[in-house]
Amino acid sequence: MNKSHLSGTEPEQAAAPMSPLSLLLNLLWMIFGGIWMAIGWLIAALIMAITIIGLPWTRAAFNIASYALLPFGRKAVSRAEHLGTSDFGTGPFGFLGNLVWLVLAGWWLALGHLITAIVLAVTIIGIPFAWAHLKLAGIALWPIGKMIVDADDVPLRYQRPRQGARATTP
Repeated sequence: MNKSHLSGTEPEQAAAPMSPLSLLLNLLWMIFGGIWMAIGWLIAALIMAITIIGLPWTRAAFNIASYALLPFGRKAVSRAEHLGTSDFGTGPFGFLGNLVWLVLAGWWLALGHLITAIVLAVTIIGIPFAWAHLKLAGIALWPIGKMIVDADDVPLRYQRPRQGARATTP
């Protein structure tokens, strides 16, 4: 299971090979705005690293830059829900951290994703990429307490009934 904490609390594990579909979508993604938004995230990470107050957000910005460059085959999820436990970044300090992030860098990264999404939504082929940029805009506004995981590691929200089993109603 490949987990990338935005807070940087656990070491990285070797990534599973990318599926051919994810590879194709990620290549198209880079052409349709992924590269320039990943560069935006890298600039935010560098600015955070230069300032003393921004150091806690530097690793998170680098991790999200990686996700902004290659989003297909991975998913951003709530760390508390995925791991089943709360930590420093998912409680009140995470809330305060998100407020500081929003003021320092979150709003302009979200605006960049929003503008890119609007431009892509004008074309029919760009609509799926526009939707991905809108998801990244949400992460840009409130990243603390999230983690990036392989899409296969995220359980289904609703379990499908087993084949042959009858559905019961309450």
